[in-house]
Amino acid sequence: MRRILKWTGRVLLALVLAATVVGLWKREEITRLIAVNTLFSEEKIVTNFSGMERAFLTVPVPRGDGPVSDLPRGPEMTLPADVTDWVETRNVTSLLVLHNGRIRHESYHLGTTAQDRRISWSVAKSFLAALIGISLERGEIDSLDDPVTRYAPRLADSAYDGVTLRQLLQMTSGLEFDEDYLDYDSDINRMGRVLALGGSMDGFAAGLSARAAPPGTRWKYVSIDTHALAMALRGATGRALPGLLSERIIAPLGFESEPDYITDGEGVAFALGGLNLTTRDYARFGLMVAKMGRYGGQQIVPTGWIAASTEPSAPTPEGALQYGLHWWMPADAREGEFFAHGIYGQYIYIDRARDAVIVVTSADRGFREPGVGERNIDALRSIVAAL
Repeated sequence: MRRILKWTGRVLLALVLAATVVGLWKREEITRLIAVNTLFSEEKIVTNFSGMERAFLTVPVPRGDGPVSDLPRGPEMTLPADVTDWVETRNVTSLLVLHNGRIRHESYHLGTTAQDRRISWSVAKSFLAALIGISLERGEIDSLDDPVTRYAPRLADSAYDGVTLRQLLQMTSGLEFDEDYLDYDSDINRMGRVLALGGSMDGFAAGLSARAAPPGTRWKYVSIDTHALAMALRGATGRALPGLLSERIIAPLGFESEPDYITDGEGVAFALGGLNLTTRDYARFGLMVAKMGRYGGQQIVPTGWIAASTEPSAPTPEGALQYGLHWWMPADAREGEFFAHGIYGQYIYIDRARDAVIVVTSADRGFREPGVGERNIDALRSIVAAL
């Protein structure tokens, strides 16, 4: 009888321990889901955007062992009055202005600091594009006109079957994808829940089957296209994205802080919007692009790739914003004027002719209101005119 009671006790203890482990796992899942559902709430958005590790799984992107590259300071500029008002109206959290490679203005707002690692959102797409350009030059990718399935066979029989890398870069995949951030049931928000609950982004992309148009015939901004590109890059190089980005871009640029990437439950980087960097490190990347891929005496990204990716090439509607290879241009862009852009007001804006690079991070819940995007570009141009 004692032996039976002893074994019964052990079984009960094991069941209790198992239930505790499952409870903790579920609690973490539930905590992340709650965090995601309140990610953009008015009272939490600023804090969330500087602490995404509280809502998502993350992995570090090593900065390497090299020295921090210098960002020298020039004379402090006076911001135009309209820009000062814009900073407050649009909930700007940081603003950094480089002119001739020198910091002319640097400010942090709404309780944030220079040390905050800020979410990139779709600014991360331009980082991935740079890696594609490097891989193309190295011969790991043969041609942008290769089908994505050549490098990411898991996408065979999905809506991406027959789509080329160029079409992904130009957002002309033809995929049917609802990117309405305000609709709980939209594709982009379903994807967010997959990410938050530790699901598979590769599986999500491979499971998409609906097309709105034949590949290459229509431009439509589809964020998941960037994940398909990242799948191809991983297949072409045999490398995970954090290590690749660290070795080929982050370490050569001499970042001051170690970035991190949001990941899914399989540890796969959220390539389409999951980078977290300090404002100054965004500026280092922007300065490298402004200098045609060169930084600190070395060519980091091929000059030809920078030229091709920052020129309009996608069939965007006439009079609308223009698009290249994961870079934007204003509808009336001046020569050498382009930008990386993320939702809620994230920008790396470059005016090469005037040797200006501007980084903006924001927590602008009104970013989708009519005319906001145009007013943002006006504000950035106003800063450049005041240099």
